[in-house]
Amino acid sequence: METIGFIGTGVMGKSMASHLLKAGYPLLVYNRTRSKAEELVEMGAKWEQSVANLAAQADVVITMVGYPKDVEELYLGENGILANAGKGTYVIDMTTSSPTLAKKIYEAAKTKGIHALDAPVSGGDIGAREARLAIMVGGNVEDFEAMKPIFSRMGTNIVWQGEAGAGQHTKMCNQIAIASNMIGVCEAIAYAKKAGLDPERVLQSISTGAAGSWSLSNLAPRMIAGNFEPGFYVKHFIKDMQIALQSAKEMGLWTPGLELAKSLYDRLAAEGFEECGTQALFKLLDK
Repeated sequence: METIGFIGTGVMGKSMASHLLKAGYPLLVYNRTRSKAEELVEMGAKWEQSVANLAAQADVVITMVGYPKDVEELYLGENGILANAGKGTYVIDMTTSSPTLAKKIYEAAKTKGIHALDAPVSGGDIGAREARLAIMVGGNVEDFEAMKPIFSRMGTNIVWQGEAGAGQHTKMCNQIAIASNMIGVCEAIAYAKKAGLDPERVLQSISTGAAGSWSLSNLAPRMIAGNFEPGFYVKHFIKDMQIALQSAKEMGLWTPGLELAKSLYDRLAAEGFEECGTQALFKLLDK
C-alpha cells in the first residue's frame, strides 16, 4: 500500500488520518504543534520532523491546514512539498483554499512530474469522525481515479468536479449555501425561544420538512444545548467566505447573502468568538 504523508492533524485532519491508519496505510505525520499528532503516533503513525522529510518519503502527501497562505508555503516554499517530493508522487490539498492557488500548485507540480489534486471536504467534525465526508476533487481525472481508494477511506460522497481548481470552486458553492442557511437556522431557534416555545420540539417539527438542512439537524441541537465548541471554527469560516467573495468578485457575480453572513461573522469574531464553532452565530441573536 502507498505510504501516505499527512500534514495538519487538527479537528478534521486527525480523524481523517486515523481512518487511513485503520485501513492499513503506512502513515507519516507532521503538524506545527506536535502534541496534536500524538494520538496518531500512539496508533502507529510515524512522526516526521519536517515537511521536507515527510515529502521525500511519501508516495501520497495529503494536507489539511488552515489558510491559503499556509497552503502556499507548504507546497511552494523552499523547503516545501514540491521541492522535496519525488517524481510520480501524488499531492492532495484537502484544505478549503483559493481556486487560483490550486491551479498554481497544479502547474508547478506538473513541471516536476508530480500529480496534484485539490480536494476540499464538507461534513464537519462529525463527517470526519465517521468517514462520511463529501469530497470535491479538481485535477486530472486519471489522478482522481488513482486516488479514489484513499478518498473512500475518509468520505462517502466523492465527486470529480473538473480541472485543477474545480474542487475549490465547488467548496465555495458549498460555503455560500451554508452561509445564508446558518443565519436562518440561528434566527429560527432564537425566534422559538423568544416565542416561549420548546426549541427542541420546534426542531423536531421543522427539521424534516422543507426547512430541513444539515446545519438545522446537526448544529441547531448544539445551539439549544449551549455547546459552541468547534466542529468548524468561526475564524476558518470567515476565511472561506472571504475566498468566496473574492472569487465571486473576479467573476462579476453579486452575492448579497454571502456579504451579510460575512459581516455578521466578522462581528462575532470581534466579540471574541473566533475560536468557537460556526453555530456560535446564535450568540448574536439570542440576546
